[in-house]
Amino acid sequence: KELLTFHPTDVLVTGFDIIFFWVARMIMMTLHFMKHEDGTPQVPFKTVYVHGLVRDSEGQKMSKSKGNVLDPLDIIDGIGLDELVAKRTSGLMQPQMAENIEKRTRKLFPEGILSYGTDALRFTYASLASTGRDINFDKGRVEGYRNFCNKIWNAANYVLMNTGDKDNGFSGNPHQLTQIDQWILSRLNQVIGETRFALDNYRFDHAAQAIYDFTWNEFCDWYIELSKVSLQSDDATIQSGARHTLLTVLETLLRLAHPIMPFITEEIWQTVAPLAGVQGETIMLQAYPVVVDSRNDLRAETEIEWVKSFILGIRRIRGEMNIAPGKPLPVLLQNISDQDIVYLDRNRTYLQKLGRLESIITLPSEGAAPESAIALVGNLKILIPMAGLIDKDAELARLDKEIQRIQNDLPRIEGKLNNPAFVDKAPAEVIEKEKAKLSEMHGALKNLQAQREKITAL
Repeated sequence: KELLTFHPTDVLVTGFDIIFFWVARMIMMTLHFMKHEDGTPQVPFKTVYVHGLVRDSEGQKMSKSKGNVLDPLDIIDGIGLDELVAKRTSGLMQPQMAENIEKRTRKLFPEGILSYGTDALRFTYASLASTGRDINFDKGRVEGYRNFCNKIWNAANYVLMNTGDKDNGFSGNPHQLTQIDQWILSRLNQVIGETRFALDNYRFDHAAQAIYDFTWNEFCDWYIELSKVSLQSDDATIQSGARHTLLTVLETLLRLAHPIMPFITEEIWQTVAPLAGVQGETIMLQAYPVVVDSRNDLRAETEIEWVKSFILGIRRIRGEMNIAPGKPLPVLLQNISDQDIVYLDRNRTYLQKLGRLESIITLPSEGAAPESAIALVGNLKILIPMAGLIDKDAELARLDKEIQRIQNDLPRIEGKLNNPAFVDKAPAEVIEKEKAKLSEMHGALKNLQAQREKITAL
């Protein structure tokens, strides 16, 4: 009975190093001993998923004799340095290696291993699981994905803080979805398709990357910030629509990420699901998200990409001109098209709030503009007049200091690259690194000098 239940299987997961010793022999023995009712041989599994090996940070195969084994539980729960050393040096087949193993362990893990949690470790390995590729363990990656877990937790706190005990649009009361809401729902729908396709084809790295990029770069960095404007709207239906979208996206995203990050998604889902109108005891028994074609909205995506480019242009100018992030800026627009006018009218509040803008004024197509910093969104010119925004003398002094620093460093790097003794002996990657540094410094110097000319002309 058990044989009929569990044989044949569908997928075998294995490492490439035992394909001949284990996989091939399983197939041959099954073909020989297991037959269908008509006498034809059975095949034990339809698909073999061959994964890479997890190696240490130097690319060496983990081995007890080398003392470089990492216990996943130590990464999940954390372990002190002395306990880690004792664990790696006990029971060695070659006890004389204990001293070297201890030195290496203390060098690689001077503070032991911090607790990163199960979800961070699982997401790390999923993100690295390209077909047949060996993985060099890097605790920096685990730390990065622990930060990703924290990002999800903080986003959930924001959603819950703004939706608890409020009209979230699930009770039948009217709610209005803005172009911002339609954009994030459209993008979520596409990410669901990308993730399902990746999982169907065993590309767990692509699935993890799709979830990560959407969560961090679109939902957290953009939609949550834009939703703050909607939640401050005087229109109650827009507020309700924003809360409805926040809950819908978060609840769906939790189900999408659950196979890779089961614990944090379950914990958050238990609180979010009732607010989102979802019934059930556990996220584990919920349906996996599916693509809904009607949610695709190319027009909303194009419009919000325009909004994002506009705001990023403003932020780039602030950074380049060293303008305080909180200082309200007047903005002038040139070469504005009919489509730009539509986007501007529909998104003016979002642009002013996120861009910290004092005003947005459209100039005549042939009108003269004051000396300004310029950003481009397609053919649209975004101008920020410089007069009165900065302390001219202080900014010139800062630029002169930066220019002088680069001019002092350039001869050293140029001299090194012109020195045959260095070029002949240095590794190729070191030479390329120095060349890249030289090119970067020349580019920075050119930009600083151009910026100085602009400031001088004010």
